[in-house]
Amino acid sequence: MGDAPRYGQDGPGPSAFSTARARLAADRADTLARAAALSRDFDGIVAANALVAVDDEHDPEGGTTAFERAHVAALMAQTREHLEELDRALERLERGQYGQCEGCGAAIPPERLEVRPAATTCVRCAGSDPRRA
Repeated sequence: MGDAPRYGQDGPGPSAFSTARARLAADRADTLARAAALSRDFDGIVAANALVAVDDEHDPEGGTTAFERAHVAALMAQTREHLEELDRALERLERGQYGQCEGCGAAIPPERLEVRPAATTCVRCAGSDPRRA
């Protein structure tokens, strides 16, 4: 941790660090639960299809099954990405860089971090690059 100031040292009080850590941990726990549920859903779709001879090209239900499988797989990928974002945010918190905009270096408003705990940019920078919102 070194000499880097911790999140919230200059702000409303030392509890900002603890609050940020708790918020990130809660979001991570929710995301892990969502990942487990999606994994069960995906396994259920695959298992249900293994019990029947499905020909996606000719079976009227085949397209629906393929869509469901692809949809759940996409949600699983988004969930994994969010977990990685949360892990990076926890690392920034430990280094004393949490809450600092990667675009302009300004402080990210606490209200934004409350809504998006893994945010890496302030609202202004996020607005200028939609991929960073």
